[in-house]
Amino acid sequence: MAVFVALGAFLMTLAGGWVAQRVTDRRHLLLGFAGGLMLGVVGLDLLPEAMEAAGTPVFGVPAALLLFVGGFLVAHLVEGLLAVRQVAHGASGERVPQVGLTAAAAMVGHSLMDGIALGAAFQVSGAMGVAVALAVISHDFADGFNTYTLTSLYGNARRKALLMLFAAALAPVVGAATTLLFTLPEELLGGYLGFFGGALLYLAAAEILPEAHHTHPARSTLLCTIGGVGFIWLVVGIAE
Repeated sequence: MAVFVALGAFLMTLAGGWVAQRVTDRRHLLLGFAGGLMLGVVGLDLLPEAMEAAGTPVFGVPAALLLFVGGFLVAHLVEGLLAVRQVAHGASGERVPQVGLTAAAAMVGHSLMDGIALGAAFQVSGAMGVAVALAVISHDFADGFNTYTLTSLYGNARRKALLMLFAAALAPVVGAATTLLFTLPEELLGGYLGFFGGALLYLAAAEILPEAHHTHPARSTLLCTIGGVGFIWLVVGIAE
């Protein structure tokens, strides 16, 4: 049942990527909306789930929050190292394609964990499985949208962006199928969500949103960002 439901997530992810590649004449609006989606996913979905699953304090601070900050810093470090490497090869001032691929790979990993969470929920009960399925299928549209946007934003070829999009779409199906073999500990899942949330927030705050508002600092771009956050809020509310 979980694998069958994950096929819905597969289609929704592809739909999100299709929308992202079609809206090329309004790039600033696209980036503003993508940044809002990423901010909403982190603040309203990933971080609360991480806190619930891995909220045990470590020296006075919940483990999920420590990993959240760690994810932010690691994303900053990786981007810096890749940028230095690019400058050393005479490409100063250009966006680093590897950053986009790394970010998209993180989205694929997130989608894989979505599938695992979906399969684990169905192992508990059908009702819980349906609730998790609604959340996964709904926000996988945003995952597909962001995966394609992140890959293409950093100058990667369209073929690579489509490849990462397909990998993100397939990941929930693979993740759901693996739950037939094992069960992921809840605390480990929470730690991963916290770390990934920190990395995603860095990309939204340091790359996506500044790019959107730099090229077109218009009110419409800000409204698209707010709309992205609102969309995730709606999805989380429906899932709850």
